[in-house]
Amino acid sequence: MRSPNRWAMLSLGMAAQGAGCVFMYGLPFLLPTLQAELGLTLAQAGILVGAPSAGMLATLIAWGWVADRHGERLAMTAGLALATAFLTAAAFAAHPVALGVLFALAGASGAAANAASGRVVLGWFPRERRGVAMGWRQCAQPIGVAVAGVLAPLFTGVRGTLLAMAAICAVVTVAVGALVADPPRTAAARQARAASPYREPALWRVHGASMLLVVPQFATAAFALTYLVHARHWDVAGASALVAAAQFAGAGGRLACGRWSDAAGSRVRPMRRLALVNGAVMVLLAAAVATPWGTPLMIAALVVAMSGNGLAFTAVSELAGGAWAGRALGAQNTGQNLVAAVTPGVVGAIVAGPGFGPAFALAGVLALAAALVTPSERAPAPAYAA
Repeated sequence: MRSPNRWAMLSLGMAAQGAGCVFMYGLPFLLPTLQAELGLTLAQAGILVGAPSAGMLATLIAWGWVADRHGERLAMTAGLALATAFLTAAAFAAHPVALGVLFALAGASGAAANAASGRVVLGWFPRERRGVAMGWRQCAQPIGVAVAGVLAPLFTGVRGTLLAMAAICAVVTVAVGALVADPPRTAAARQARAASPYREPALWRVHGASMLLVVPQFATAAFALTYLVHARHWDVAGASALVAAAQFAGAGGRLACGRWSDAAGSRVRPMRRLALVNGAVMVLLAAAVATPWGTPLMIAALVVAMSGNGLAFTAVSELAGGAWAGRALGAQNTGQNLVAAVTPGVVGAIVAGPGFGPAFALAGVLALAAALVTPSERAPAPAYAA
């Protein structure tokens, strides 16, 4: 029987990941609308848009287990179908609490794509091409956010935008269920019971550095639109278009970082260097928030903050090995989304108090700390085994 085309599987994995990202990470585009329609403060609206990430925390490792035991296609199809249902219900919710609960449930369901699509990509690509492949897969997040940025001005209010997001999830659910082929698993791989990779500090350190790097990523992603509108006096449509363009640039950055890591034969060395750049740009942005330089520095910070995400995921899968990859990727996502869930609310509170400068400065300091936490080079990781 002819093997499926690996690039087709990559495309479907990206589609699944992107459909979830459209609502999980695209909701910040609705911050001004949520405040206007529901009468929320910026901090309250920030908590609301962080609800999908909070929902993911409860299910990422569980979805990884489902993918390990029952296949990636089943996990992604079931998760996206549930997310479609919860988003549709959220479109008709009138109370902020109900909306937050439904957002959390949609995030808990959409977590299946985060946990399983990485295994689809990693299972079909060899190690020497995996950095680029994972870079493509991680492009799904900025592309999904960019799609959300395009959708937000096109539809009327929260309801219309949420229904559009639900429709995207529904279409991708059908495509994934019909076309995804699970990576082959040998009998030996299925029976493997490798020693825990968490006995060594390297995997813990990659998790920790990734969690620190979530703060600048979400500080910029969640509040770029608000900063441009309120501090730099852009109109909402123009600011949305600019932020959407930055998402595409960030997608290109993820591809470039993936190719960089393949050429270097290392994931952690590029990850450390990019964290240093990330911290420097955030500190410069903090110093320039009240100047015309704030706008280009915000866009630069957006691009840099999202560019290295695929490096960490590839490093985690390779450090964990095939027997632990699903659980390790689930733990990686859990740690990142734990920070992502609280970052919008905390940053929103700082912005509402001391202002944008201190909020962005804190994010920059944490990015610099991530460079210190990232593990040093080690012997080449074993090839991924499905």
